[in-house]
Amino acid sequence: MKSSTFLRIASVITLLYFAGHTSGAPWTPGVGSEELPVLEAMKSHSFDVLGSTRSYWNLYVGFGIAISLFLLMQGVVLWQLGSLAKTDGLRIRPIIASFTVAFLVNTLVTWEYFFVVPAVMSAAISICLALAFIAAGRSKVTQ
Repeated sequence: MKSSTFLRIASVITLLYFAGHTSGAPWTPGVGSEELPVLEAMKSHSFDVLGSTRSYWNLYVGFGIAISLFLLMQGVVLWQLGSLAKTDGLRIRPIIASFTVAFLVNTLVTWEYFFVVPAVMSAAISICLALAFIAAGRSKVTQ
């Protein structure tokens, strides 16, 4: 397969990852009798963060939104790289390598701290990106 195909597949999986992550907002595993006190404590305890008063809940939700936005942006950029790979595959290899490393680290983090679905999605993206990197090495640079 061509590098552009692997990048497009990685893009689609990343956009699905974005959709799954975003649909889980506010990212709480449950609201049973054991979880409610934890959530209430996160919401009620506020503290100063560089001149702004925030709670752990603010940080939790804010990071969740930020992750969704970064996943969306990554999916779009991977799609755009798929277009560039058709003509400049060799030149975009460093960018593909950067994304590959980032998703490999994401795979380890999600496996350790979250659950299997995002870990498998991140691993699939990593594999697609590694294959895109290899395929891009066989590309000719157009002048």
